[in-house]
Amino acid sequence: MTRQPKTQITDIVGNIPYRLALAGGWIDQPYVSKHNPSAPGSMVTVQVAAQFRFMDRSGICSSTRIIAVKIWNGEIPDRDKAELVRELYHIENKGKTELSGSQDMIGLIYPGINRLDYDINYQGGCFPRHIESNNDPDVAAWLSSVLYMVPINQRPDGYNPLGRKNFDPQWVARLGKSGRDCFDAIISKDLTGLGASFNDCMLCWEKILPDVVEHPTLKLNLKALLRFYQENYPGAMFSGCGGGYMYVVSQTPVPGGFQVKVRTQNA
Repeated sequence: MTRQPKTQITDIVGNIPYRLALAGGWIDQPYVSKHNPSAPGSMVTVQVAAQFRFMDRSGICSSTRIIAVKIWNGEIPDRDKAELVRELYHIENKGKTELSGSQDMIGLIYPGINRLDYDINYQGGCFPRHIESNNDPDVAAWLSSVLYMVPINQRPDGYNPLGRKNFDPQWVARLGKSGRDCFDAIISKDLTGLGASFNDCMLCWEKILPDVVEHPTLKLNLKALLRFYQENYPGAMFSGCGGGYMYVVSQTPVPGGFQVKVRTQNA
């Protein structure tokens, strides 16, 4: 019997999309959002097509996606999105002491560009009070054209971003604002504003969770890399703790960078 060749990467990795988490990340964690004096605080998720296999341990939600592929046989079920988010959230976090934030699940399930508004007074801050979604193909095409991803490194074994914590209310509020600014900049196709939201988010991360970019297990000088891209492009931020990918905002090609396709509702 002749084996049929696999012609699409989704034949191997499944059809479930990936998700990018842009400015505002960490505000989805209740132990962060409870310090926000101006709730809700926001963050942005962007659903991208499964065009290739992303690196594991790089802030792209690969662990959550693996679970989703397994329990849903590689396809997102045609059911209520909020219900699917809660189902995946509870399966992934069962028995865990350090819970994965719900933005991971939302990013995989909600297409397009999404602003997630978190408030500790709503469902304990575990799920957003409101999700503002944009599935305009023109907006998605614009973001796809100005967002570059530069591979940096995977999180090393033994790495934990939660060693040093400084949840100063002023910085937590600023983190939540960076997510709102990010969403507004994308919708208005504002390159400068988008870059500024990335830079501001990274500044907040460095203040409230210094181990995100500086930790004994990290062999790279992530802060120096970040500053280089921020100084030479409108804005840049890491995809997750300990590096992952560098998201760079640019109208021109970024050496070593690649682009992804933002997936909208009908794409």
